[in-house]
Amino acid sequence: MLNSARPTLIYGEVTVAADALQQAAAGFAAGLYQLGVRRGDRVALWLPNCPAWLVAHLGACHLGAITVALNTRFKSAEVEDILTRSGATVLLYWPGFLGINFDAILADVHADALSRLRCVIVYKEDQSDAPTRIHNKPAFAYEKVIKTAGDESLPIGQPGDGCVMFTTSGTTGQPKLALHSQASITCHAEQVAPAFGYDQAHTTLLQALPLCGTFGHAQAMSVLRASGTLVLMPAFDLQLALTLIKRHQVTVLNGADTMFEDLWREGGEQNMESVHGGGFAAFATPDPVEFVTRAESHGLELFGLYGMSEVQALFSRQHPGAPPSERAHGGGLPISPSAAFRICDPDTDALLPVGQSGELQLRGPSLFTEYFGNPAATAAAFTADGFLRTGDLACDEGDGRFRYLARMGDSLRLGGFIASPAEIEAYIERAPSVANCQVVGVNTPRGTRPVAFVISREGQPFDEAALLAHCVHGLAKFKVPARFIALDAFPMTMSPNGEKIQRVKLRDMAAAALQGHR
Repeated sequence: MLNSARPTLIYGEVTVAADALQQAAAGFAAGLYQLGVRRGDRVALWLPNCPAWLVAHLGACHLGAITVALNTRFKSAEVEDILTRSGATVLLYWPGFLGINFDAILADVHADALSRLRCVIVYKEDQSDAPTRIHNKPAFAYEKVIKTAGDESLPIGQPGDGCVMFTTSGTTGQPKLALHSQASITCHAEQVAPAFGYDQAHTTLLQALPLCGTFGHAQAMSVLRASGTLVLMPAFDLQLALTLIKRHQVTVLNGADTMFEDLWREGGEQNMESVHGGGFAAFATPDPVEFVTRAESHGLELFGLYGMSEVQALFSRQHPGAPPSERAHGGGLPISPSAAFRICDPDTDALLPVGQSGELQLRGPSLFTEYFGNPAATAAAFTADGFLRTGDLACDEGDGRFRYLARMGDSLRLGGFIASPAEIEAYIERAPSVANCQVVGVNTPRGTRPVAFVISREGQPFDEAALLAHCVHGLAKFKVPARFIALDAFPMTMSPNGEKIQRVKLRDMAAAALQGHR
């Protein structure tokens, strides 16, 4: 997947050149093969941004195996669910990253979810020895899995083989696993690189976005494909980011609006002068045009993007050089000349005229292959002529661009990630005291915060502190509700199809409850 030229990784004081990365990936592939990994097997990576993530990912691809991208913020309920449905046979993780007790989280995962694992691979950056068994599974140190010389007889992954699966979500049920082929990842990287200017000499990108998500993954694959340099940050730290930008003369930066706000407020233009600009996602700013205009005063040309797990991030971008009134909005021109979009009536799939809002439907080489293990959801996601139903509200600008407006469903973007309210509700309803739960999002100056409305079981007291502790134990921090509010019944309204919960009213109630609690 990598160009044979000179992509590099910078990680702390370590620099990894292209040939070294290739050799390490081939050695890891050989090690995986000796552990029994074969084409189509799933290898779960529960790591932050570090060279080992890319070595393992590329090594799995070498064999035609599939990377299962696990967020390091995930807790036991999420890890259990994804390991179970992906059927991962190998788990690679870093037990002590950021002082988090990942071993304790694994201990809370049901034994059935670990039953498919053949072994566990342990990554460490200290000198301590890795255990030989973890939860009754053979355990191996990461560096000992990498073989010094690749086996020439190893099977080689093919373009149609699965490559990586990202967690995604809708408004109902569990997060889905969007599986991409090697061809979709490689083709997208090849097309993103020139469209975003990553093929220019001395391109250096700060890899602050997590590799486990499509935003971070797509930019990393594109920069590596174009022989650029990735400066890896295991987790975003404001002061470290400013230091790395200045030390390594970072030229490109993508991220959330809040990240850019923090960087230029704390660092000033003197630390950011090497950065020409980048793409941003509007997660918190109430006025994207004002935000982009203000960025220009700091010497940054920012532009809106569009992407999702099913089509990968960086699917489209706004025109560079366009006025802020255009550049500030999500959407833009698809980067692939063979990609297409259309705006349709969400109920009938009828094509809508330019300027009218409707569901965004997409087609192109960056599309995912399937929702892994869920053929019904895969079939429902596509129209008869092969367009993806995104579930996003957008409009056709009439000049080859579209403008993203909002999510049509009730999915929440929390901490930069899409989360399903139904997933959070299902976990809260595991608590013995909870009969029913509804979760809504409230926009705050620092992004969307979830709020849970709870109906208690008969005879059970409502205990907000206990419910908070329940969620902190089992869910990623960004999914934990900011408040739990007791109700005797949810507000309801009549519709043509029967009674429905008034989620708009719940949002109003949640916003009022969060006043002074942000």
